[in-house]
Amino acid sequence: MYSKEQVAELNQLSEQLLKSESSFSEEERAIALRKVINYHDWRYYVLSEPVITDFDYDYLFKQLKELEAQHPNLVTEDSPTQRVARALTNEFESVSHLASMLSLENSYNLEDIEEFHKRVTGLTNTTEIEYCVEPKFDGASIALVYENDMLVRAATRGDGTVGEDITNNAKAIPSIPLSAPFSKFGIYKVELRGEVIITKEIFEKKNAERIAKGEKGFQNSRNTASGSLRMKDPNEVAQRGLEAILYHVSFAEDANGKNLIAEKLLSHYSVIEMLYNCGFKTPLKELKVCHSAKEVDDFINTWDAKRLIFNIETDGMVVKVNSLKMQQQCGSTSHHPRWAIAYKFAAKQAQSKLLKVEFQVGRTGAVTPVAKIEPVPLAGVTISSISLHNEEFILEKNLLLGDTVIVERAGEVIPYIVGSIPDLRNGSEIKIDFPRNCPSCNSPLVKPEEEAVWRCDNVDCPAQTEERAIHFVSKDAMDIDGCGSSTIIEFIQRGFIKNIEDLYRLPYDEILKLEGWKEKSVSNLKAGIEDSKNRPLWRLLNALGIRHVGVTTSKDLAQHIQTIFDLEKMSVEDLTNIEGIGPKVAQSIFEFFQNESNIHLLNELKNFGVNTANRPEDSISKNNKLEGKTFLFTGSLQQFTRDRAKQLVEENGGKLLSGVSANLNYLVLGEDAGSKLAKAKKIPSIVVLTEEEFLKMVE
Repeated sequence: MYSKEQVAELNQLSEQLLKSESSFSEEERAIALRKVINYHDWRYYVLSEPVITDFDYDYLFKQLKELEAQHPNLVTEDSPTQRVARALTNEFESVSHLASMLSLENSYNLEDIEEFHKRVTGLTNTTEIEYCVEPKFDGASIALVYENDMLVRAATRGDGTVGEDITNNAKAIPSIPLSAPFSKFGIYKVELRGEVIITKEIFEKKNAERIAKGEKGFQNSRNTASGSLRMKDPNEVAQRGLEAILYHVSFAEDANGKNLIAEKLLSHYSVIEMLYNCGFKTPLKELKVCHSAKEVDDFINTWDAKRLIFNIETDGMVVKVNSLKMQQQCGSTSHHPRWAIAYKFAAKQAQSKLLKVEFQVGRTGAVTPVAKIEPVPLAGVTISSISLHNEEFILEKNLLLGDTVIVERAGEVIPYIVGSIPDLRNGSEIKIDFPRNCPSCNSPLVKPEEEAVWRCDNVDCPAQTEERAIHFVSKDAMDIDGCGSSTIIEFIQRGFIKNIEDLYRLPYDEILKLEGWKEKSVSNLKAGIEDSKNRPLWRLLNALGIRHVGVTTSKDLAQHIQTIFDLEKMSVEDLTNIEGIGPKVAQSIFEFFQNESNIHLLNELKNFGVNTANRPEDSISKNNKLEGKTFLFTGSLQQFTRDRAKQLVEENGGKLLSGVSANLNYLVLGEDAGSKLAKAKKIPSIVVLTEEEFLKMVE
């Protein structure tokens, strides 16, 4: 950004201002202070090479602040003092991006990179292709708009088309220049893409400060960065230690409105160089221009080893066609550009100590062992608790209390114990004894020969009652407002709830006397209970917590009966004749409705006014556009919630599947689609859709 001559001049000017040796006018002094402070910001936040102390920097900044306070006419939009706005932001307005912020197609093996290269050569009709390969920074996406060299807007990614205006907060991030010399390159208006991150070093420092104050530590740097961008007070944003790394120009035009991409801006590498020279933090030092797929593979392997010691969280590498003209030839889908692909690194692993195992009882009586390990940071989160699934898993992984274990995050999401390291045992390790009696009610546990799970069959088991009640009121079941899990636990402890039907005879007068309960909250709870009586039949079926029966099966069942009591008369064979219900599920449903206690519960619920019939107005399918078609959604959905996606499929006569198989017709991709996409690619009959393409199907 600065030539050697400019650096020497600015360093000399800094000394003069620090020693007050200059005879500047007030206006000249303000201009000089702005110049040197912006220069020192660049050295500190972009290069990480400061040349003055924090004390001297603060002295210069204080000079400028006092000068501008005495002479408000000297304040400029790009003055360093204007980074943090005084006013709080009550809400963030929606703004449209100048160009859509698309997602990236993901790959999890180097064979996918070879396939990507073949596709690009086909789209460009040449084998002479340069690629830029750079780290995929794990942070929060941001879009910056500069006009006439001034920062005029910053926005979150949002749905890729519309984001939230966070300009004030972006100005609080020191590595984002308030002005940048784009005019030197003939650019009048430009939109940049980048990632807001917190370095590992700063993240650990900020967490240590919070814990020392008695505050809860942040879970991971990505979520912290994302949450910080939407804070109401820019002054607080400034304290978070955020940095912005810019890696893409999505829109650029001159003063006459002429598009400059691929005409004046020729390559991705030259764009990154330009951004660097304009004062932005970029991946210039980390990226490499590669001339073959093999060179790309080699560079990715190099980074896979290097990423653990890199000071910024990365979850993969991004491979981009270098030529912007070739990028235009490749084009884009509505979901992702065809000229770029993200290679995701394999799940990270760490070592920890297995301290103890707790045995938890679920709503169906299943007893699940849960490992408590020494807290270990892994892939952005701290892990201290991991499910061990069942007794067979413990034996298979050869686990002992006190073992050193290998932990990973499957798909960088779900914690998983890969196994123990027997060579590190010292003889103090203890065998894990799986209980033969229920940890909650002490009833003998049972385990059918064909199953791996031990269960408690006592229907009055306190732990099961608690879990069943929590499930009964949950969103996908009876959806009772004002009655969350903490409320259920409190009511059970106070004796208000001993079984499910007690929900409909709660002592509201007694609840009103409890700490934290006011007339409004009790009124809301009562209204939520009353509303639940009018739920569709499928919700009641799901709320009962029948083994192997979830939302989809509940909806299938509801469409084949008039009342819930019809199921009492159906045989296992009758149930298996319903599409989507296999022998195992049918047997579970049959056993539930042959149990006298369960029929008593249903009669009680009916007496309380809970709907137990299949009513015409509750019909799930409104048309048959998707009849006979199966769907699965993967990744982070941007256009709708996962619940809404399910609703759209079912309202249009389609069916949801839980995994990728030959029975799947359509896989709908959200952002950061994972292993399901890789599996789907191996089954030719599966059609992969973007969210937009799916919405067109149900319009």
